[in-house]
Amino acid sequence: MSLERVRNFSIIAHVDHGKSTLADRLLEFTGTVPERKKRDLILDTLDIERERGITIKMQAVRMLYRSKDGQTYKLHLIDTPGHVDFSYEVSRALAACEGALLLIDASQGIEAQTVANFWKAVDQDLVIIPVINKVDLPSADPDRVKKQIEEVLGLDPEEAILASAKEGIGVEEILEAIVDRIPSPEGDPEKPLKALIFDSYYDPYRGAVAFVRIFDGRVRPGDRIKLFSTGKEFEVTEVGVQAPEMTRLEELSAGDVGYIAASIKEVRDVRIGDTITSAERPVKDPVPGFRPPKPMVYAGIYPTEETTYEDLRDALEKYAINDAAIVYEPETSPALGMGFRVGFLGLLHMEIVQERLEREYGVKIITTAPNVIYRVRRKHTGEVFEVRNPSGFPDNPGLIEAVEEPYVLVTVITPKEYVGNIIQVCQEKRGTQRSFSYLDERTVMLEYEMPLAEVITDFHDRIKSLSRGYASYDYEFIGYRPSDLVKLHVLINKKPVDALSFITHREKAYRKARAIAEKLKETIPRQLFEVHIQVAIGGKVIASERIKPLRANVTAKCYGGDVTRKKKLLEKQKEGKKRMKQFGKVQLPQEAFLSVLSVE
Repeated sequence: MSLERVRNFSIIAHVDHGKSTLADRLLEFTGTVPERKKRDLILDTLDIERERGITIKMQAVRMLYRSKDGQTYKLHLIDTPGHVDFSYEVSRALAACEGALLLIDASQGIEAQTVANFWKAVDQDLVIIPVINKVDLPSADPDRVKKQIEEVLGLDPEEAILASAKEGIGVEEILEAIVDRIPSPEGDPEKPLKALIFDSYYDPYRGAVAFVRIFDGRVRPGDRIKLFSTGKEFEVTEVGVQAPEMTRLEELSAGDVGYIAASIKEVRDVRIGDTITSAERPVKDPVPGFRPPKPMVYAGIYPTEETTYEDLRDALEKYAINDAAIVYEPETSPALGMGFRVGFLGLLHMEIVQERLEREYGVKIITTAPNVIYRVRRKHTGEVFEVRNPSGFPDNPGLIEAVEEPYVLVTVITPKEYVGNIIQVCQEKRGTQRSFSYLDERTVMLEYEMPLAEVITDFHDRIKSLSRGYASYDYEFIGYRPSDLVKLHVLINKKPVDALSFITHREKAYRKARAIAEKLKETIPRQLFEVHIQVAIGGKVIASERIKPLRANVTAKCYGGDVTRKKKLLEKQKEGKKRMKQFGKVQLPQEAFLSVLSVE
């Protein structure tokens, strides 16, 4: 098929605006999915996606559509996530497209990720087709949304397509708009192969499989290819597309979106954003403009049993090829043994990774409290170093000249009746207001500059609860700023538990220390000996709690007689408890680490 009849597009939207449902209708309308295989959320292949009702993993699928002009077009759809934590997946999808469907809920209107994803598409110079979804709902207000499209996004509201993915309304109009408005891809099949890797996964039989957008050239089974970043060469064993199942083809050529398998055994060799070229006729320059992911949150991941460390390492290696946004390195904790320090894009990303590691790879893990990357400048030497783990933060404040923490620009879109509550939360989170504007008579957009550490804890939950779920937010990194930060140690029976240590602002230190001590008292089970919980700054304890020991009734067998008999038994028990406390070890459950997250 000629390039003139190929279209590459993506669907971008806020969470829960109907991306996956619209993808289902497009697949059904074009006959890509046979009747017997129809089901809801076809492209949400992970169990966790279907349970949570969110798209986590981008999916690329090919459809064949016969237009009203009588021509058959090859449409490559890349379905994207909507949550702010997975914005990296969106940028990867857009790099492989020429156009995008911007989906907006007819009742909710424009929300935070709608705006963020719109600007990502603009940065890529994509043709944007606005689609107002869910027009069948009683609360739908398409006229209000059209006004927002014009005033907030600067698009022509008359070009917006009214649709209902659930009812199948407007699907044909959307397909016709894709054919008419989105340009065909540029490229020359006769030039040397140049392909962008935008996704990948590990297959036990095929090895590392790369999903690619072919910009120039063609690739067939038997060809020798070279990975641009490593220079390694491989022989292609299989090429094909998802339709939506893996379908072999004889070749992929310029403009196509598909997969390449080449028996690549080392998962590290397939890097997202890398360029694949021909070994015989390599290109000089890689595909430009692709940015690597930047982890914003770090946490420790440890096996529950030391004997499963190797299993955890293998699981992380295989998982990393499916999720290029995580980075990890080995680390050791006196309390938890050998494990890994893992970088995530956000708190939801961390939860998803933890759950998928346990479900898909069968490893039982403990995850420590997350923290951001701090920059510390030493006194006298002026040396600046990054702190990704609270254990790396200097214990002696006298050695620190300055500490910087990452700041983000938080954009909150909320109905006007909840503005007061939202502003109060942002101020409690040490936020500084940058702007306040009305999108329409009912909706307000706030912009705050705020420490990232304040956003990753419970900001999402509080914003949603205070606005009854109507407010939405997005954030982007804007740089590092000086801050008065201190490190809090958590000691259990006077032994420091580095995995529970955390860094916080000095003004909040005492309140957080009290809350942490109380939470740990609730979550750590009672032992046969007394457990002391202490939270300290340097050598100064600022909060403490005590968990009473379990105690057998040693005086139960005493009836009658002198009271000194009972006293003797109790003293003997007391000595035993003292020895237990000296040598006993407190096993901390996962809830103890998670309790740190819920502290405000």
